[in-house]
Amino acid sequence: MADLADSALADFPDDWHTALILVAHPDDPEYGMSAAVNRWTNSGRRVVYALATSGEKGIEGMAAAECGPLREGEQRASAAVVGVDEVEFWGFPDSEVFNTAELRAKIAETITRIAPEVVVATYGGAEWAPGFPNQRDHMEFAAAVADACAGLGDDGPRWLFVNGPNATHAVPVESGDIDAAVHSLAEHRAYLSVLDPDTPVGKQAADQVERMTPVRPDYGDRRAVAFELVLERPATA
Repeated sequence: MADLADSALADFPDDWHTALILVAHPDDPEYGMSAAVNRWTNSGRRVVYALATSGEKGIEGMAAAECGPLREGEQRASAAVVGVDEVEFWGFPDSEVFNTAELRAKIAETITRIAPEVVVATYGGAEWAPGFPNQRDHMEFAAAVADACAGLGDDGPRWLFVNGPNATHAVPVESGDIDAAVHSLAEHRAYLSVLDPDTPVGKQAADQVERMTPVRPDYGDRRAVAFELVLERPATA
């Protein structure tokens, strides 16, 4: 793997078949991952989404009993746009995700069952950038993923990445990947319509994806999705 001592991003690993995307809520994969996911699935790789919650508290003014199934449906439709047809929801309560033994056990069970070489999780730092705080659910969930992966030892994934601001690796993306990412995020229509009722859903999605897939001087001036390496294990024979 490339030397990370300088400022240039390394290429994302290529010698893997299955990736497991672990996130707390519906729409989390679409904020900073889906263009890369589209590239992976188009190359024949298997990608599985697992979500701790159904995001049932995520739409203001909508009852949880209505919101949860709606957001699950939007997430499944969103995943399908980028070639993901395996999506599971664990039923932990939205806005009450904590790094508990129960959550760590579910993460470990899912990793063991899916057997991914790569796990990508939501960033768990306190801020995405100065003045842009992270959510507690994300922080607690990311800590649980890291603890569960560490606890699995050699039975865990070869690589654990997060989609955070301290990037170490990048996936180059093309216009088709970016278009797919926009359409994928736009599938969260009900959520985005309430989040910003003054901006059309399509424009919200396009603006967000543009921000998340910039031309990167630290990656040969290519458009890319960047990830931070958290854990790497040696390849097994």
